[in-house]
Amino acid sequence: MSHIEAPAERPLGVGILGAGPVTQAIHLPALARLQDILEVRHIMDVDPAVASSVAARVGAVSSSGMDALLSDPGVDIVAICSPHQFHADQVIAACRAGKQAVLCEKPFAMNGEEAARIADASAATGVPIVVGAMHTFDPGWLAAEQNWGDLPERVHTLRSSIVLPPNARFEDFATEIITRPAAGNPDYSDIGVIKALMQGGIMGLAIHDLPLVRRFTPDFGDIEVLQARHVRPSGYVVSLRTPTRVIELRAVMNSTWKPEWTFEAIADDSALHIDFTPSYVQAGSAVATFSRDGQATSYGPYGHNGYEGEWRHLAELARGTRQAPSAQTLIDDLTFALAISEATVQNVAAGQAAAEKAGANA
Repeated sequence: MSHIEAPAERPLGVGILGAGPVTQAIHLPALARLQDILEVRHIMDVDPAVASSVAARVGAVSSSGMDALLSDPGVDIVAICSPHQFHADQVIAACRAGKQAVLCEKPFAMNGEEAARIADASAATGVPIVVGAMHTFDPGWLAAEQNWGDLPERVHTLRSSIVLPPNARFEDFATEIITRPAAGNPDYSDIGVIKALMQGGIMGLAIHDLPLVRRFTPDFGDIEVLQARHVRPSGYVVSLRTPTRVIELRAVMNSTWKPEWTFEAIADDSALHIDFTPSYVQAGSAVATFSRDGQATSYGPYGHNGYEGEWRHLAELARGTRQAPSAQTLIDDLTFALAISEATVQNVAAGQAAAEKAGANA
């Protein structure tokens, strides 16, 4: 009697809205390692030449309109990698198109009203949504989560510290980016420029770690900015507090010789320290280290990083083998980030105004 093996499940089809640096340097390399479960089938970009060129790299169909991608029956999962002002409408359209799961790059909405509309669309259609905060899918972080015990209740200080060269350097390590915009020279004397840089720093860089910070901050709804400062050419130093936590966010992007991305959660007698690999680098997982009473225990590195982890997560959601995340968790993460961004910008503006007033009275 011959044995007949069950046919393997076909790879799920991926469609990507937006073919810029995140798609080219992050998602396509990650998906290339997951060809047994995921297959890029459609690339859309408003620039037809970019869409065609990037799609040709992976043997995918290309288009310059969202409707063509959403109506493609070969697309099971939609990744939204477009400019952030389009995210909400595109997430909702992908849900209504009957896709099996949606990945949206951060931030997935620009305000609470957009976030609520997305949550309603996801609930109405049953389509799960994942936000591309890659650190929450890193196996190093997940190992920490499984082993930290009661540390979240005992923590008093949280730190996110990022030292990176400009993204272009890492993008060039990963791939040849098509249509890179020319770099400008910001006018640092213009408070509008500084406010935009600070907002971009929080919502574009710090936002990767803010869901981690929030896991250790039960009173995250009551947050105060103590100090906010822009660091040239591109960075920030922000000190915050809640009634029970002190939070420090630091970042600088310059020509550093040694990139570093760390997260720390510190209690009186113990601490968690996580070393993440830099963004845009396909270099394995984070390493999480617990320290207590002079003893250190480390977890990692593991065989894949958070970029790959989020795609594995999406595939499980699309196949129904993993429970969909709570929309409220996504909304709380966004609300937390928006509150910090707004308060930080206001703090910087107030400081600039006070400095100008002091100068005028001197």
